[in-house]
Amino acid sequence: MSAVKSWLRGLADGLRGVTRGSKRVDEKHRPRVGLALGGGFARGIAHIGVLKALTDAKIPIDCIAGTSVGALIAAAYATGVPLDKMQRRAVATRFADFGKWRLSRMGFASNERLERYLYQISLFTRFEQTKIPLAIAATDLGSGEAVYFTDGEIGPALRASCAYPGLFLPVEHQGRILVDGFLAAPVPVDAVKRMGADFVIAVWLESAGKGEQPDNMVEVISRSFAIMQRGADARWRRKADAVIEPDVFHFAWDDFQQTPQLIAAGESATRSAIPKIRAALAPHERLPAARTVYP
Repeated sequence: MSAVKSWLRGLADGLRGVTRGSKRVDEKHRPRVGLALGGGFARGIAHIGVLKALTDAKIPIDCIAGTSVGALIAAAYATGVPLDKMQRRAVATRFADFGKWRLSRMGFASNERLERYLYQISLFTRFEQTKIPLAIAATDLGSGEAVYFTDGEIGPALRASCAYPGLFLPVEHQGRILVDGFLAAPVPVDAVKRMGADFVIAVWLESAGKGEQPDNMVEVISRSFAIMQRGADARWRRKADAVIEPDVFHFAWDDFQQTPQLIAAGESATRSAIPKIRAALAPHERLPAARTVYP
């Protein structure tokens, strides 16, 4: 009798495995999807469109990393800020919301207000509170290497990631002198790989005014760095599994009033990339999307 009972228990456990365990096994083997967002001042608003399109397509995002404005969008998303709220805030954004002119030997402005900017739209202030793993990329001026922040206060790391050299003052944080992450990690593919991503979606925003004459200091600096970085593109592109490139080069660095058009550009470019992403995830397409911040 005991042998029969054992057999019946084993059969019941097996049946439960068919209904429950199969999902657990599939989830274990589903590629972890990481999203890496590049910088670009106001052009970074296009990242909201990227997130919208990925959400509509039910593409899971298991971890996210950002550089410069990409870090701001990544932090907002990872801490649970709805995409429609991000859009409303972007429309109303002006330079004074995150920058304050303060002439110094080290730069022309301070971005101390950026911490308050994030905390005005997000309830969470620490990496440990995020809904999904978050990394923020900055550049160490001493070593010239990328620094990826994944714990502690989000605000100082975000300020460092957005400290555009020549415009904003460098940020002193954790014993380092830090500037914009785009110098060492223009698209932080390595960051999401370190967080365990198996499939990396990278978003690159072309510099503004391509082929046109710059008409202000910010555009001169931006164009100069863009020229210097052309050779560096190949490194992160080789490590990405899918690259999304919204058509935003004709937008100015402070075109916040063009938010609807920037978001549309992000959505359009992402929809074009969805077939490739789906093909890579096809064996697991029946799985529910991973826990995302925006329903």
